[in-house]
Amino acid sequence: MMMVDHDHGMMKVDFSKSKREHFGRRNREEEEEEEEKGVMHEVVDLSNMSLNTLPITSNLNLGIIYKLDISKNNIQVIPESLTARLLNAGVLDVHSNELKTIPNSIGCLSKLKTLNISGNHIQSLPKSIENCRALQVLNANFNQLNKLPDTIGFQLTNLKKLSVNSNKLTFLPSSTAHLTNLRHLDARLNHLRSLPNNLENLINLEVLNISQNFRYLDTLPYSLGIIFSLVELDVSHNNIMALPDSMCCLKRLRKLNVEGNPLVSPPPDVMELGLHVIKEYLSEKMNERDSSKKRSWIGKLRKYGAFGGTRLVGAERDGCLMPSDRTIDGLASPTHMGMFSPRQIFSTKKYFTMKL
Repeated sequence: MMMVDHDHGMMKVDFSKSKREHFGRRNREEEEEEEEKGVMHEVVDLSNMSLNTLPITSNLNLGIIYKLDISKNNIQVIPESLTARLLNAGVLDVHSNELKTIPNSIGCLSKLKTLNISGNHIQSLPKSIENCRALQVLNANFNQLNKLPDTIGFQLTNLKKLSVNSNKLTFLPSSTAHLTNLRHLDARLNHLRSLPNNLENLINLEVLNISQNFRYLDTLPYSLGIIFSLVELDVSHNNIMALPDSMCCLKRLRKLNVEGNPLVSPPPDVMELGLHVIKEYLSEKMNERDSSKKRSWIGKLRKYGAFGGTRLVGAERDGCLMPSDRTIDGLASPTHMGMFSPRQIFSTKKYFTMKL
């Protein structure tokens, strides 16, 4: 139980009567082990209280707090000493404050899984955040970030969701492509001019949103087509004139949004016919490319499992959002099972079961 005295700016926490909070699935043996050790997973909620500073005294044991929520206040600074004492914190929510920096001691939170710093005025993340190796969700939307730590992708290998939309990012560090557990990447509403070239390493990425970078983003890397796990792709409202031919290999793609781009390839009449026709068009273009350049990508496609030798069967439902804002139904399974013969590879009769 927590009580805050607004008149004296003091906070009292009574842990003797508070309930233990269980996060995630744990078996009975783990619960009994925690009971023996006296481990408490406390939730301290100080959100939406018009606080300018944190009313936490130095004698308070912050080591037993699992979740600290100080969102929706007017806090400008989080003391380094406070963050360093949150040794067992799994969730830290500081969104919608007046923060300009994140304390370097954030790196002490080795058990932190979720960090929400959205809705502040933060321009950069401390390099020490790379020590938060357990981090799975990072929400940094609606800040003033102009860059991410260069080696963030080499350290935060457990990250599953990265949200950095509505910032001032001009690029994503190349190490981003090494976030092999990443499932959701949201980088819309930035100033992105390009994407990393080695996106094929994002083997678990399902949702990619890089929309609304407007005139800044005019090309997509060829490696985009080797993210075979991709289900949703939003590249709308950019300055893209051509989709990479490799996108014909995105067999799991169900939703593609390309509206608001000056697309020339594929041409509008192809785009109107749905995903299966788009992929046929891109397949034919890939086959016509310079053979030496194509051979360099054949190796990568083989490495990441494009040549399985199996036949794609079954019709699946998916949509492609066009400038007219209408949904087009089509098959999302591409012709990517081989690349050595155009007849064997890009035959719609052999590799597509189409919905009419």
